[in-house]
Amino acid sequence: MRAAVHQAAGTITVEDVPDAALVEPTDAVVRVLRSCICGSDLWSYRGIIDRAAGSRTGHEFIGVVTDVGAEVTTVRPGDLVVAPFAWSDNTCPACQDGVQTRCDNGGGFGAPGSDGGQGEAVRVPQADGTLVAVPGGPDGVDDALLPALLTLSDVMATGLHGAVLAGVEQGSTVAVIGDGAVGLCAVLGARAVLGAERVVLMSRHEDRAALGRTFGATDVIAERGEEGIAAVRELTGGRGVRHVVEAVGTPQSWEMALGMARVGGSVGAVGVPHTSPEIPLFPIVRNHLSVSAGIAPVRKYLPDLIQRVLDGRLDPGAVFDLTLPLAQVGEGYAAMDERRSIKTMLAG
Repeated sequence: MRAAVHQAAGTITVEDVPDAALVEPTDAVVRVLRSCICGSDLWSYRGIIDRAAGSRTGHEFIGVVTDVGAEVTTVRPGDLVVAPFAWSDNTCPACQDGVQTRCDNGGGFGAPGSDGGQGEAVRVPQADGTLVAVPGGPDGVDDALLPALLTLSDVMATGLHGAVLAGVEQGSTVAVIGDGAVGLCAVLGARAVLGAERVVLMSRHEDRAALGRTFGATDVIAERGEEGIAAVRELTGGRGVRHVVEAVGTPQSWEMALGMARVGGSVGAVGVPHTSPEIPLFPIVRNHLSVSAGIAPVRKYLPDLIQRVLDGRLDPGAVFDLTLPLAQVGEGYAAMDERRSIKTMLAG
């Protein structure tokens, strides 16, 4: 089969790799219908982190089950499934606490020794605890919904998780730092799922700001740093916002998050640090802030989000602004690296 392979910084190719196949009785094999490129995939593409030459790439995909191990009971061949970016048994103490990304028996797609999501098929360990079948199957679901379903494998659930960590609820005012796919989905999650009344998106890119407004942002602020903090405070009568979603992971974004949170406010952080920001404790203690952070447990959110997409109550599919065949995955990486694309989907 064919799959995307990291060769070196700036070089992703499509190569022949061993076919995805069952190894354990708890495995399933999924034929990929749609996959995509994540902002975190760019870290190795840009040379920010090291990745072994020849390693498989990608962790977001949806597809059709083609084979299951003898112990798999919740999915069967022919099912259309959404795969979280990390597999989990969904039974260990961490999973039972709703933290499937810390599963005792978990792992991540594209890690050494595993299949990557950017390929023709994927071996899925712990299939029962990982995969969620979409009602109606591949024949009963309109192809137009596939982009929205694909976002649920990572960015939509991650954006929503940031808003949940920030304590967003009905009627809230929230600021979202980051106008990448996760930040934009945080806007949508805060508004469409949690019922926030006002969402301030920090964005200085007009295409991303426009999509943010479509997703429910009521205000867009282009300024960064102290100017951005001051602009948010001005919008809120000088007090700042009660809820902040940090969806970048840099020292500057953390400084902004803590600076625009009002006294007694909450920061929900899902921006995985690709540097090592040192979070100052004094502003947190002085302003009675609550800070929650974590890699999104996508599996926890999937059943509800899938149903919302099928019911027409949630449509994050517009976050994909470029669709390419798998054979052109290298162009997809380049387009996202050069900010010519917010998020690139791979089809076929």
